[in-house]
Amino acid sequence: MNFSLSSIMKIVFTPDWFLGNDVLIEGFSFLVLIAFFIFTIKSYNLSKKKNFLYLGIGFLLVALAQLATILTKMVLYYDTSFTQNIGQAIVTYHIVNSVDIFYYTGFFFYKLLTLAGLYVIYRLPKEKDFSDDFFLVGFFILISVIFSNIVYYVFHLTIIFLLLLIIHKYWKIYNKNKSPNTKILVLSFSMLTFAHILFLFSKIGVVYVFGNLIELVSYIILLLLIIRILNSAKKNS
Repeated sequence: MNFSLSSIMKIVFTPDWFLGNDVLIEGFSFLVLIAFFIFTIKSYNLSKKKNFLYLGIGFLLVALAQLATILTKMVLYYDTSFTQNIGQAIVTYHIVNSVDIFYYTGFFFYKLLTLAGLYVIYRLPKEKDFSDDFFLVGFFILISVIFSNIVYYVFHLTIIFLLLLIIHKYWKIYNKNKSPNTKILVLSFSMLTFAHILFLFSKIGVVYVFGNLIELVSYIILLLLIIRILNSAKKNS
């Protein structure tokens, strides 16, 4: 098969034996995040508390980020490209420019929406005006635009930083209300943080897979939290 000089090389840190499984994990994560979004919106409609609304928006943005990476990886894995295994990476040569544009656009929105969603969740407990964090938001956007395809681990470092802020905030809330649900939410965020710490070493295929499994555990915990809250609501109704 002949390739044009304009062909682009893409690298995804996924061992060949794990191809597709990461998409399944992200698909499960998407469904859990959507379920959590629906739950928070229903809670907002009942209580009219804006905290539920903003929390739902944050999780919706992260869910849309997962959807973006799912669609992008499906094109990357299952289109008519020529794929060759090299070490722990999957190197794919795309001939069609539209696929190339879709690849970069998909992962750009994945990173942008993830950072935006986590920022909303982090910013939620604060009562100050959002304007005092404009520089922080600008930093996230700058990271997404400039470094998304240059230094992959900067994205994960930014997520880890945000998640640590979120964990700190919600742990303070737990110390005040002693709610088991808040503690479970903190546990979910903690597992997600651990997953992104592992993603810093994504070039090691086994570590990348382990990170995906830890990420799966974090969303399973979140799903259990939703089930717990719904069961509690049924008992009280």
